[in-house]
Amino acid sequence: MAQLSRTMLRKKRRLSEFKASRSQPKLDTLGDHHLLASPRSPAPEYSIYFTRQKSNSSRLGPEFFDQPAITLARAFLGQILVRRLPDGTEVRGRVVETEAYLGAEDEAAHSRGGRQTPRNKGMFMKPGTLYVYIIYGMYYCMNVSSQGEGACILLRSLEPVEGLEMMRQLRNAHRKGAARALKDRELCNGPSKLCQALAIDKSFDQRDLAEEEAIWLEQGPERPGEHTVVAAARIGINYAGEWALKPLRFYIQGNPYVSVVDRKVEQEMQASG
Repeated sequence: MAQLSRTMLRKKRRLSEFKASRSQPKLDTLGDHHLLASPRSPAPEYSIYFTRQKSNSSRLGPEFFDQPAITLARAFLGQILVRRLPDGTEVRGRVVETEAYLGAEDEAAHSRGGRQTPRNKGMFMKPGTLYVYIIYGMYYCMNVSSQGEGACILLRSLEPVEGLEMMRQLRNAHRKGAARALKDRELCNGPSKLCQALAIDKSFDQRDLAEEEAIWLEQGPERPGEHTVVAAARIGINYAGEWALKPLRFYIQGNPYVSVVDRKVEQEMQASG
């Protein structure tokens, strides 16, 4: 009888141990690393946040635009203007020509006399604000506000560096008939041409170039030397009297993408050493 009791007790103990072992997960079944290692975070290169930060790492912020108009007009030279189109395509152009407009005192400025209207409001907003206006009822020009009431920079010409075929398509959309093929230097060599090539219209007026997702400015790989920057008279402002002659247009000497070259000024620069 005692032997039977001991046998039954051993069977009950083995049965209990078996049930307990079935209720516990085995490391070799689930994998040691799965249980012991901490969860792995996504690699930065696959994160949207890190990817976008990387692509915009050279983007110029608000402090860049917070300069007097003349200083900013020169500082723009050599920088890269980037336009992201609605389908995600990006086109880029190196700024090679600008004009400075000094605000109330400048007879050629839309803000002359301190005049502020709904049309030119962007000129009076914080530095880096876009001021886009229309000329001849069909062409756009893009400006960027600077320090100073009503002061801004007109972007005159770009040297295309990325997305040239897309720029060509956008430019051709504004041309009539079977026009000849555009050369690369003709894509952005003028304020209205660059707006066409970058699909810039009135909807960009008053946007912030330091924060906008569709257009921004990146630091260029190299800045032009002081001796290669030409300061000449602005274009198409003969109505502005003595202000039409002031050297407030700046361009990179020798760059084939500049809209208008001033040979006389360049010769004077060369003569003065």
